[in-house]
Amino acid sequence: MLNRRDFFISAGQAAPPKGFWLHVNRTAMACRFEVTLPGSESAGVEVARQALDEIDELEGQLTVFRETSEVSFVNRQAALRPVQIEKSLFDLLILSKQLYRDTDRAFDVTAGPLSRCWGFMRRQGRLPEASELEQLNPLIGSDKVILDEPSRTVRFAWLGMEINFGGIGKGYALDRVAIRIRERVCSALLSAGSSSMRAIGAGDAGHSGWVVGIRHPRKLKHRLAVLRIRDCAMSTSGSEEQFFELNGKRFGHIIDPRSGQPAEGVSSVTVVAPSAAETDALSTAFYVGGSELAARYCDNHPGTLAILLERNAERAMILGSNPSCEVNLIDG
Repeated sequence: MLNRRDFFISAGQAAPPKGFWLHVNRTAMACRFEVTLPGSESAGVEVARQALDEIDELEGQLTVFRETSEVSFVNRQAALRPVQIEKSLFDLLILSKQLYRDTDRAFDVTAGPLSRCWGFMRRQGRLPEASELEQLNPLIGSDKVILDEPSRTVRFAWLGMEINFGGIGKGYALDRVAIRIRERVCSALLSAGSSSMRAIGAGDAGHSGWVVGIRHPRKLKHRLAVLRIRDCAMSTSGSEEQFFELNGKRFGHIIDPRSGQPAEGVSSVTVVAPSAAETDALSTAFYVGGSELAARYCDNHPGTLAILLERNAERAMILGSNPSCEVNLIDG
């Protein structure tokens, strides 16, 4: 949601005039990854293309929808024996377990069976029986994912457990792309769909940050807030687009892994933090845990900011702070 005219550049094309944006994009992980560059960074177009190639490789490693992925292999084998995995995947599991502990279990990469039981893995919502959810209880909990750092292996405590990085994978991919791009580009805005962004620099020279609008979850033609971000990441979670209704009740796709039920009480939450992997996971966790969890986490983790709109509230609240982000809440 940038306030200048867009410009799409192809190989060999002359640099655009000042005030235009360059866009390079790639479809992966069920969304559109895009790198936005100021017109002055036209040399970065090829850098962005090369960096986005890494997204395809990451999807091939992390997806649970391909039998050939490393994560699918782990899910088949880790309950039977320790499985050695690639270093970056091991590091992602370490981060995921740390976020699981720090969010009081609200973020949990083992919650995939719950989403499948509710029909959200294939976007075909259904109301499960209580007995179905009970049977899944032993399989949920990142504390049951056993990591051994010296051997770089992962093991599951229960047969039937699985890991799914759907709540952190897009942000993690943005961080990986950002590492490569910032080596040769001073300013860029990376996005994964409309839910996660990673800012490098502050936009055009002389600007104080990339301008990003957050859509109001109940008034889709209005903004909830406008942010200026620089050298940080942001992610938004909500269930206004993925849900099903039954007997007049709405069931959203974000499941509380502690109860097995769709999260309630929050309409939308946006998180700003240094890395996109953090913001991706934390926006989900705060949507599940609400303002109490968000406030406690932000108090204990300087540099984390949350913009949270509770279900029955008219105005969002701001929790915590981030020195690389300015927030302007919109009334009405």
